[in-house]
Amino acid sequence: MKAIVYRRYGSPARLRLEDVDAPAIGDDEVLVRVQAASVNPLDWHFLRGHPYFVRTQIGLRRPKRNIPGVDLAGRVESVGRNVTEFHSGDEVIGHRSRACAELVRARPEDLVLKPARLTFEQAAAVPAAGLTALQALRDKGGLQPGQRVLINGASGGVGTFAVQIAKALGADVTGVCSTANLELVRSIGANRVVDYTRDDFTRSGDRYDVVLDNAGNRSIGDLRRVLGPTGTLVLVGASDSRLFMLHMLANVVEARMVSREGGQRVRSHLTEGTKADLIALRELLEAGTVTPVIDRTYRLAETADALRYLETGHARAKVVVRV
Repeated sequence: MKAIVYRRYGSPARLRLEDVDAPAIGDDEVLVRVQAASVNPLDWHFLRGHPYFVRTQIGLRRPKRNIPGVDLAGRVESVGRNVTEFHSGDEVIGHRSRACAELVRARPEDLVLKPARLTFEQAAAVPAAGLTALQALRDKGGLQPGQRVLINGASGGVGTFAVQIAKALGADVTGVCSTANLELVRSIGANRVVDYTRDDFTRSGDRYDVVLDNAGNRSIGDLRRVLGPTGTLVLVGASDSRLFMLHMLANVVEARMVSREGGQRVRSHLTEGTKADLIALRELLEAGTVTPVIDRTYRLAETADALRYLETGHARAKVVVRV
């Protein structure tokens, strides 16, 4: 089968389209023929091996996990003899590594049926970004109907899902983005949109019950200024890919310190791929409450270009690879 492979850490120039052995599945596994995948910041962190301590998990000198992608949409090719939930031909969405390939081995808990209203490209945009937005708002933020939420980085991959999911949870939503993306963020349901190139939202005087920082370009002190007395700040991103993990670790330490002060809470979020939350996302997608937004689509052989574009930080919503 064809797959995107890298043998050494480095830039997207390391990526090659190669012929590799098709994965063999066990009795409790599913083989999926991938129709589309999407790229995420996690892919470039692993590709570059930055910061270096992540290599203790993915390979010290050379990458052990050498096919990018954690989001997929496709058709079930075959199932193990113990699998009853899926059958050959089923159209599925999955959260599984090594997705930038023609075939992927998955567990049933990694997959849910694809909503018929979505194309494969739209479906592939969902798992990582959708799970991040859902868990950050619902679980870490504790967002409740009627509360006010501000989403910093509202036009990005996670941000476009966060705006729609926050609305589905009954919140009043303010999105922060650049001038070019104001109409996009309005179109997906934001009650108000702030252009960060013109206005400093941290000095507006407004207060929010939940602030979701998906941009990582403001300090915790700045973001706390727009929190209500008992509000929650949820941190999910950083603007510099090479400093992402270090930024997250620093935020965890600072968040624990700040959370002891008064009623405000600061929480850092790392996403978990759970079956229950994939099902919750599917229900929102089937209802039309959430619709994936795609900026650009690339062919499998152009995955390096997709990652280069994502790494610029200027992508609107999701970047998808058509397999």
